Amino acid sequence: MIGVFCFELKHFVYILYASSVDKFYVGESPDVVQRLSLHKNHHFNRAFTKIAKDWEIKLEFECQNRKDALFLEKFIKRMKSRNLLRKLLKLRIS
Repeated sequence: MIGVFCFELKHFVYILYASSVDKFYVGESPDVVQRLSLHKNHHFNRAFTKIAKDWEIKLEFECQNRKDALFLEKFIKRMKSRNLLRKLLKLRIS
């Protein structure tokens, strides 16, 4: 019997900020640095992040798997709250 190893890579929920437009963006990815590069280079044709080029990573949350990361990303986006994002950023600093 051949053993099959199934593991999921850790995923991250990230918060980006662009000062030129004073906007936040929330997303998920297994590689946040690579995803930031894609956002900055407008790789995603219809993406919200095309409005700016000065996106910077403000916060990353490590999740155990993609399912958890998607749940957290959707939760944060459903809140539609800049105040929530600012509170999350303050927690990171504290």
